[in-house]
Amino acid sequence: QVQLVESGGGLVQPGRSLRLSCAASGFTFSRYAMSWYRQAPGKERELVAGITRAGNTSYADSVKGRFTISRDNAKNMVYLQMNSLKPEDTAVYYCEAWYARAYWGQGTQVTVSS
Repeated sequence: QVQLVESGGGLVQPGRSLRLSCAASGFTFSRYAMSWYRQAPGKERELVAGITRAGNTSYADSVKGRFTISRDNAKNMVYLQMNSLKPEDTAVYYCEAWYARAYWGQGTQVTVSS
């Protein structure tokens, strides 16, 4: 049974940090590229960050320099460290695993507000 479970979301003030986690099970984690997507109210889903099986990373321009994606193959975990959060970062954040097909988690809500 394939599962991706996101956690770590919450309500924070602008300028603060959050660390999102995604726990994977039911597939060979090390074979998959991993990504974080987000979807804000009234907007399309956006690719935020990605990491390949070799550890190469990429980021959307809107988060570059503030967010860091990482993975731990021994623990079947992927993380998104989010620093200097802005109100426009408010969204539901989803974890995706891709190899021959894509798997998705249920998402975790991040709200950045004063």
